[in-house]
Amino acid sequence: MAGSEAIGQVAPQGANHGRNFIVAWLALSVIATLLAAFLVGPAIPPGNGSVQATGQVFDNEVLVAVAAPICVFVVLFLIYALTVFRSDGTGTNGAALRGDARIQILWIVVTSVTVIALAGFGSYELVKDGSGGGQGPSAAFLPSGHAKALNVQVIGQQWEFTYRYPSYGGLETPHLMLPANTLIELHVTSLDVVHDFWAYQLGVKADANPGIDNVVYVKTKGPRSFQIRCAELCGLWHGYMFDTGQVVTSAQLTAWINKEKAYYAPVSKYLPPYSHSYLPDPQLRAG
Repeated sequence: MAGSEAIGQVAPQGANHGRNFIVAWLALSVIATLLAAFLVGPAIPPGNGSVQATGQVFDNEVLVAVAAPICVFVVLFLIYALTVFRSDGTGTNGAALRGDARIQILWIVVTSVTVIALAGFGSYELVKDGSGGGQGPSAAFLPSGHAKALNVQVIGQQWEFTYRYPSYGGLETPHLMLPANTLIELHVTSLDVVHDFWAYQLGVKADANPGIDNVVYVKTKGPRSFQIRCAELCGLWHGYMFDTGQVVTSAQLTAWINKEKAYYAPVSKYLPPYSHSYLPDPQLRAG
């Protein structure tokens, strides 16, 4: 009789635990999701220096918002189990635990829907405005207006990036200046070893491989500066391979181009014709 009474008391307690946990999880998840989406998410790099960078920030906001309830569930379950189901000190075993098919099916459905939804969301975002990464010589995701994009070539070499402007007579300079509110088609390549062009605030990151034309699109916003780094270990002075690029107005870009043309006129005749990749004599390169 006593045994039957004890058994009869287990179910209500289990139901209460489940209800208490779900209520606490839902309440904390709402708070955590709002904080993640509106406080943490917008502060995640790279910022809003370009359309692609803004897209990356939005993607991060969605990811942290989706991850927040999952993290709350795991942490809350751990805390709840450690506090509510801790040993009473008598050394007796608790009630036997058995699986619940309903919970298992719910877990499979929720996780499957979440993963598929995120995969669809990520694919849409990639097609919509590009991820800011190199797409090889034949870009798979072409943004609207790509036929009128300004071409700029990024050339990695030990140990600096130089930039050629085919629309301005093939001018090559050691500094990158881009017009504001303009779609740019970057052609990233290398003269020697593998480098990686990383324009941080623009949300652009593309490998610079010798003999390869790696295309990446980026649409600039208003005037600003942005940091450029090499993100691939490329030799002894890799750490010194950085610069500060500028997004400027069209008038400022034209004035700068004319100034650079005049400054580099004595050596411009020695430059090879503009090409998507170059094959210099390796003996002339540093090791």
